Amino acid sequence: MTQTSSSQKAVANWLLFGVFMLIVQILLGGITRLTGSGLSITEWDVVTGTLPPLNETRWMEEFAKYKGTPQYQLLNTDFTLSDFKFIFFWEWFHRLWARLMGMVFAVGFIYFLVRRYFKQEMIKPLLILFLLGALQGAVGWIMVASGLVGDAVYVKPTRLALHFILAMGLLCYTFWFALQLKVKKEEITANSSAHRFTLWIVILLLIQLVFGALMAGHKAATAAPTWPLINTEWIPAALFKDSPWLINFIENKITIHFIHRGLAYLLSIMIVVWYYRTAKVTGSDLFKVTRFLPLFLVLLQVVLGVASVLSSPQIIPNHWGLFEWMAQLHQLVGMFLLLSFIWVLYIVRKKQTV
Repeated sequence: MTQTSSSQKAVANWLLFGVFMLIVQILLGGITRLTGSGLSITEWDVVTGTLPPLNETRWMEEFAKYKGTPQYQLLNTDFTLSDFKFIFFWEWFHRLWARLMGMVFAVGFIYFLVRRYFKQEMIKPLLILFLLGALQGAVGWIMVASGLVGDAVYVKPTRLALHFILAMGLLCYTFWFALQLKVKKEEITANSSAHRFTLWIVILLLIQLVFGALMAGHKAATAAPTWPLINTEWIPAALFKDSPWLINFIENKITIHFIHRGLAYLLSIMIVVWYYRTAKVTGSDLFKVTRFLPLFLVLLQVVLGVASVLSSPQIIPNHWGLFEWMAQLHQLVGMFLLLSFIWVLYIVRKKQTV
């Protein structure tokens, strides 16, 4: 193995480890949301906030800060210090993992820079990765800050959706960058029709993920905990009850729920059609052996989505139960589904790479 190929492989593995860390971070974000932990830490101390409170006095100080938030005053007035420690842990761990990701990026970057592993064409993508990561941290704090004022007991759903979709963008970009270094040119399949169809699915899937985040932010599963009907209706009467009309798409729980289900059905149909159409594509063995993944993942995702909706009446505040497991698995499989199509989008091109 030449120095060039070994260095490229090392950088690719570093990026793939970053993909793994991002998946864990997004899952931690899901746990933080499901446990209502996101507003437990009221300050953003980049350095001093690395360690949790180490004695009872510090714990009482943090608890006193939390008691000043609308979430405590309007929702969690019965919280004990033990309850607070539980939600504090998940938000602290979520932030700690973000710090660890920053450290892995910085240490890896310096190491590969000193060893001269980076080629000229890698510099721009690396800078974009850094900027996307910094943007995600900033949006994360803006999101948390939105729940610390007024009568908010949770973060604003629109900011949660922005935070989530930026995380998806960072995840996909990191994965794509790794594929550029990992996949050989002879493993690329050329088929413009399949590439175009895949691109449309990716766009629709990203829109679906936005509505999934709005579902989570509004806790909209409980607004219609039935399937296949939405509270006894196929097309809910309350679909566009709010004014102005456009506000229904970001505030009306029933509208968000209806769109999220409808997009799920549409995506499922499109992916089944995609699977049968791509059976006719002649290309690399790599594409042939991985072509089943999107179909498998979307079918699993639909099952988990239905299970999440049907189990939502069983939600018990500050208790991890069946709904929380289903919702968390639903989020995980959604990430894998998106990555499976990023994979396809990379290895199936409009034309053969030179």
